Parts: sequence; structure tokens; C-alpha cells
Amino acid sequence: MALWLLGPALLARAAAFYLPGLAPVSFCEPGKDQLPDCTSTIELFVNRLDSVESVLPYEYTAFDFCSMKTVKRPSENLGQVLFGERIEPSPYKEDKNIRWASRWDYILESMPHTNIQWFNIMNSLVIVLFLAMIILRTLHKDIARYNQMDSVEDAQEEFGWKLVHGDVFRPPRKGMLLSVFLGSGTQIFIMTFVTLFFACLGFLSPANRGALMTCAVVLWVLLGTPAGYVAARLYRSFGGEKWKTNVLLTAFLCPGVVFADFFVMNLILWGEGSSAAMSFGTLVAILALWFCISVPLTFVGAYFGFKKAGIEHPVRTNQIPRQIPEQSFYTKPFPGIIMGGILPFGCIFIQLFFILNSIWSHQMYYMFGFLFLVFIILVITCSEATILLGYFHLCAEDYHWQWRSFLTSGFTAVYFLVYAIHYFFSELQITGLASTILYFGYTLIMALIFFLFTGSIGFFACFWFVTKIYSVVKVD
Repeated sequence: MALWLLGPALLARAAAFYLPGLAPVSFCEPGKDQLPDCTSTIELFVNRLDSVESVLPYEYTAFDFCSMKTVKRPSENLGQVLFGERIEPSPYKEDKNIRWASRWDYILESMPHTNIQWFNIMNSLVIVLFLAMIILRTLHKDIARYNQMDSVEDAQEEFGWKLVHGDVFRPPRKGMLLSVFLGSGTQIFIMTFVTLFFACLGFLSPANRGALMTCAVVLWVLLGTPAGYVAARLYRSFGGEKWKTNVLLTAFLCPGVVFADFFVMNLILWGEGSSAAMSFGTLVAILALWFCISVPLTFVGAYFGFKKAGIEHPVRTNQIPRQIPEQSFYTKPFPGIIMGGILPFGCIFIQLFFILNSIWSHQMYYMFGFLFLVFIILVITCSEATILLGYFHLCAEDYHWQWRSFLTSGFTAVYFLVYAIHYFFSELQITGLASTILYFGYTLIMALIFFLFTGSIGFFACFWFVTKIYSVVKVD
């Protein structure tokens, strides 16, 4: 049973300044002078009931426990509703011996030490510096050699990535789908960055329950404009003309897949009588946020994206595509994509363990500072790994880098999915068909979001890299 303490105890007649999580409350010691605006009683509330053998939470009142039926229950925010939290008043009395500064001790003492976190971060930084050294040394040598070719004889002996300058910005196949994925990925990236940034500052403290999910959902709804703009601008740069189809897919494809999965999971929760099942009114409210706010903002962003001219490239594209030579095993698409996701996943798998523990093992997660650092390292590692592999493919005269760069970073989500399966069988004690379906159903949503997020990082990093290197060499 989980107990929730509302308004933790302070010293007698002392009002603390707690920025910016859950604001403290002034309390008075019993038997002493009472102030008009202070109370001597701390209200204790109970939350949902969880089990290590099931992911189905139930309301506290679903079982024969002591309850207070005459007191009005507090209302939950959107994040609490999505996580299935149901706050109820309780007849339990507080312990006061607990002071404000010690209110989290029982949770912090049960959490693992932070040494492994620092070790993981230092290990990831070594990987980042190693990749950066390889890229910089290789590029510096190649660009200097290319710029020293002044004679015709030298130019005829060109090889490597400079030979494909007339094809490197050729529009990719399935450019419509790629632009839609990149628009949704941009939306997820900004949402994640802002949410974690506010969490680091303390605005989304664990004391303010459900604030993290509420912030993420609201940001996703309001970030429809950059999603529509990025998708439209890239689609136009790819030479696309079906702008109506592009904006509709951006607004409905990825969000629709997530909502369909979520709706099926909610049907299972309804059937099992779980407190995590959302009511029909809540589903209508979520659809209203999507259709009435996110979709119009996506159309606004797409309007400005199509209104602007296409992205100008530093080199011209030839009319006739260049024939790609026979590739070795390591420069073929699939092996490179598989290898590209290993390093980014290696930077996050320690943090991923704690996140999965907080979701499925009912542990409190509060290490947002570490999480934000890992987020930054993940972005850098995805960028460097994709740039390095993209450079090797260009040197092999394979200029199909757009989809490959997206899938190389996006393949990190496949490793995430494999790890989630391993976590299910090795760390959890879940039994029952409904709980198993719910676990993998929600995991698929997280994997899709992570795929779009990491894939977009890889594409934009590689796009910047390709534009940069072809703008600093002499091309006839």
C-alpha cells in the first residue's frame, strides 16, 4: 500500500520557501499558540494499490481497508490520471517526529547509490571524445588533400566522397514518410528537452505527483507547429508536391498509432476493473487536445513550412544518378545500421534500468540531473555515430545517406526493445495474460517514441555534416 503525504511537516510556526516543487505548508505544534493561517494536523492520503505480480493497479477502496467515505477526494491532474493514480483521504495519523528536511529519507535510503551513475556518465564521455577524435582527424586530412588538388591530372584521380557531390543531395525514396517521421521526431525532441530541463530545475519535483507527465503531454500538444513546419520544409526540399497529404500524415500518423495502442491497452484495463482505466470523458478530453489544439497548430506550422523556399544546398544535383559501386559487407546498409545503434544504447542502458524500475517496479525516480546529462550525451553520441558511419558510406561512393542516417540512430530503439524484453523475464515477477499484454503494449509505445526521437537526431546531424563538408571543398 502506498501512502501519500500532503503538506509535509515543518518546524513549528515556520514557513519554508521551496522552489519550485510542491509548496510547503505552515504547521503549528499542538498545545501552543495557534496562528490563524496554520494547522496542527497533517492530512494523509492513500494512493492506488500495486503488486509485483501485476501491472494492474486498483483503487484503495476496492479492498476492505479503513477508509473515510464522508470526505471529498482530491482531484488528480492529467499525469496522475494517465498513470492510474487515484488519491483517497485516509483515517491514518501522521508521524510531525518527521521534519520537513527528512521527509524523503525513507525513499532516498531505499534507492541505489549514485556511484554507478557517475561511472556510466564518465564511460559515455570517453566514447564521445573517442568518436570526436576519429571524425576530426579523418576529415581534416581529407579536406586538406582535396583542396590541394590544383591540376587536371590530380582532379582526375579523385576518389571517395567528393566523387558523389552531384548525387549527395538527391531526394530520397519515400521522402514523404521520412519527412513525416522527422516532423514528429522534432516534436518529441523539443518536448523531451524542455521537460527534462524543468525537471532539473525542480519545477517537476516528485513531490508534485503527475507533474512530469502533465508537462510532457501539454508540451506535445503545443509543439504541433514545429512538427508541421519541419515536415513541410523538408518535404518541399525533397521535391514533394502533395502538401495536403504531408500535413495530414504529420498530424495523424504517429499520434494515431500511439493513441490506437493506448486505446487498446485502456480497453484491457476497463475489462480488468483497474483504476488505471481512463473514463470515457478523459478519452474525449485527450482527443479534444489532439484535434482542437495539436492538429490546427500542425497545419499552421506546415503553412509556414511550405511558404518558405526549399533548403539551398552547396552543390548542384546531377540529372542522371551516379551508379553506386559494389559495396563490401561492412558498408552495406543493414550491418551499418545495426552497428550504429550500439554506442548510443551503451550510453543509456544504466539509466534505462532505473527508469524501468520506476515504471514497473513501483520505485520513486528523482535523479533528473543524471537523466538530463545522459540525455545530452545520448544526443551527442547518436550524432557522432551517425556522422562517422555516414562518412564511411560516402567514402564508399554510396550517397543514399538520408534514410540510413535516420535508421542508424533509430536502431537504438530496437536495442531498447530487446532490453525491455530481457528486463521483463529477468527482473519482473509479472503473471497473467492481461499484465503481459499491457507491459509489451506500453513498451511498444515507448519504443516508437524513442525511434522517432533518436532517428531524427541522426538525420539532422548527418544533414548538417554533409552540408558542411561539401561547402568547404572545391567542386568543379
